[in-house]
Amino acid sequence: LPRRRRREPTSMINRIIEFSAENRLIVFILVAAGILGGWWSMMNVPLDALPDLSDTQVIVYSRWDRSPDIIEDQVTYPIVTSLLGAPGVRTVRGFSDFGYSYVYIIFEEGTDIYWARSRTLEYLSGVLQRLPQGVKTELGPDATGLGWVYQYALVDTSGRHSLAELRSLQDWYLRYHLQAVPGVSEVAPLGGFVRQYQVVVDPNRLRAYNLSITQVVNAVRTGNEDVGGRLVEFSGAEYMVRGRGYAQSTGDIEKIVLRAEGGVPVRIGDVGKVVLGPDMRRGIAELDGTGEVVSGIVVMRQDENALKVIERVKEKLREIEPGLPAGVKVEGIYDRSELILASIDNLRSTLLEEMIIVSLIIFLFLWHMPSAIIPTITIPAAILISFIPMYAMGITANIMSLGGIAIAVGAMVDAAIVVVEQTHKKLEEWDRGGRQGSYHRVVVDAVKEVGGPSFFALLVIAVSFLPILALEAQEGRLFKPLAYTKNFAMIVAAVLAITLDPAMRLLFTHARNFDFRPRWLAR
Repeated sequence: LPRRRRREPTSMINRIIEFSAENRLIVFILVAAGILGGWWSMMNVPLDALPDLSDTQVIVYSRWDRSPDIIEDQVTYPIVTSLLGAPGVRTVRGFSDFGYSYVYIIFEEGTDIYWARSRTLEYLSGVLQRLPQGVKTELGPDATGLGWVYQYALVDTSGRHSLAELRSLQDWYLRYHLQAVPGVSEVAPLGGFVRQYQVVVDPNRLRAYNLSITQVVNAVRTGNEDVGGRLVEFSGAEYMVRGRGYAQSTGDIEKIVLRAEGGVPVRIGDVGKVVLGPDMRRGIAELDGTGEVVSGIVVMRQDENALKVIERVKEKLREIEPGLPAGVKVEGIYDRSELILASIDNLRSTLLEEMIIVSLIIFLFLWHMPSAIIPTITIPAAILISFIPMYAMGITANIMSLGGIAIAVGAMVDAAIVVVEQTHKKLEEWDRGGRQGSYHRVVVDAVKEVGGPSFFALLVIAVSFLPILALEAQEGRLFKPLAYTKNFAMIVAAVLAITLDPAMRLLFTHARNFDFRPRWLAR
């Protein structure tokens, strides 16, 4: 039996070129749909300055007023040992400090952050019951090492507000508004003083009343709370019985009873005094010499669009700033959006320069404006369409990923120039030979001669970047976006070289004199 002839890949490419040349309207509609989808993807792809190099990790934070060695033995060690067997955990690191314990649980590459947090809570629930009384444990924010996207400062230009008042304004007003912004994981305060009530006792008076510090502490703890009673009904109306003990001023704390002897109560005010502090006015930070400041750090959730989150935060700050006290204003002191926009502007200017230079070179050596317009249309179309798989894979638009597209433009330009030059050489020969046959056939045959080599040349360049996708850890997270976007752009450019290019050649090329270059340019 005769063996079936194996179809060459170039024959398939030639059929695609023939189809594109004969069905230009279909090609233009499909490319226009791809451009619209690419534009939408470009406007919605997450934007950031740098790729996120941090591991998938969950932070367990504990507080306990003890020395580091006690915290290490009774808090950090039990938490670390309980999380070693959690699924997907690669490393568990514990750090103990005075009054604090930090446990970092690092998961395998590609682990979903919220799956990791739920597994951490599941394994953490068994050890919390065994921790000493008074230990307060919580999970860190669902953010990464690049979550710090914006920082602002509360500036008092009037000089009438203390650092404690500014810190209270940050903790009880600004923080709640900003945490409600979509995409914000945490608003961390920095600077200032947390307002507190300080009980300053006189040791001599304590000795005179035969009291101890422990009794004072217990009295403050138990005396600063409301007590619920029951409902009493009179004449069809219900009255709620309650004990009002919530302290709202220093005088309320001074009235707390320590002990009653012979019907005469001994109160905290008898053995000392209660002051509101710290109320200091110096020593934390200054911004441009305008006065003391308290700042807040806005931390973004993982996989959020940094630029949009920053814009939402700025919008919220503009909304709530009129409600601040007189003389207090909010000033931005760190804004990552400036670096993000600068990166995008750099890519935009680079692409614009490349397209202008390519168009000028083609026009100069071919002396044909329509041929110079074709690469100017093809290159932006390939760039826009390459954003579709980029958005589908969740790749962030940053310096590395956008740099991959900028690198790919060079090879895309080479293919466009080869096709343009080949088409014009064939048309010049057809013109000098008496114009035998249709010029449409000349254009299609010219594109066929270089369409296959140009298509596979672009794919070979794309394949050369595939080993980068095998990188792991931080190296992979740094260079994979560049390899992905470059390959996307090269593959899209290869497809457009055998579909859009033939259709546009026939649209912009007409039967005219093609030996039109000046003699000095021909020489």
